[in-house]
Amino acid sequence: MSERAPEVVLARHGETEWSTQGRHTGRTDIPLTPAGEAQAAALPGMLGRWNFGLVLCSPLRRAQQTCALAGFRDRAHLRDDLMEWAYGDLEGHTLEEWHATHPGWDIWEQGCPGGETIEQVGDRADRVIAEISAAGVDTVVFAHGHLLRTLLVRWLGFPAKTARHFTMMTAAIGVLGRDRDDRVLERWNVSSAQI
Repeated sequence: MSERAPEVVLARHGETEWSTQGRHTGRTDIPLTPAGEAQAAALPGMLGRWNFGLVLCSPLRRAQQTCALAGFRDRAHLRDDLMEWAYGDLEGHTLEEWHATHPGWDIWEQGCPGGETIEQVGDRADRVIAEISAAGVDTVVFAHGHLLRTLLVRWLGFPAKTARHFTMMTAAIGVLGRDRDDRVLERWNVSSAQI
């Protein structure tokens, strides 16, 4: 029997006040809510089957709290490339609020005024993928919704803007792997509530 290829587990941070309100939370460094802390504390039960050789984490507080509550604080390597999309002028706004003054605007096509384009987010995801691929070990990544969705589609070789077709709940995980020479999606948007 051949040896299993290394897997990559993507873990979104737990709930924050802004995530419950649908506010774009890029670089605003807010903490988890008590419910978000409980979500993060449930992650060890979901992550126990892996022996991670590499733990990567966004430096933003909500991701670091999730990483710590999942039991990986002492092993985490912080990477600026894992920070959430820099939303610029959109930061703190809901989509409904933004559309009231910018009708027809689409984040995936037009990016964020004063922030990043989706291609720039994709470039950051590509750098993270290069590090993971070079390590060649099971890896867990603690980060943010839009960033992790972008990392998924870049892993699969799709343009970054195809991340629009995936969603990810707070404290959910996705598992990336390989089938022979192909990078594949094994599981997506799995939460402790579903187990």
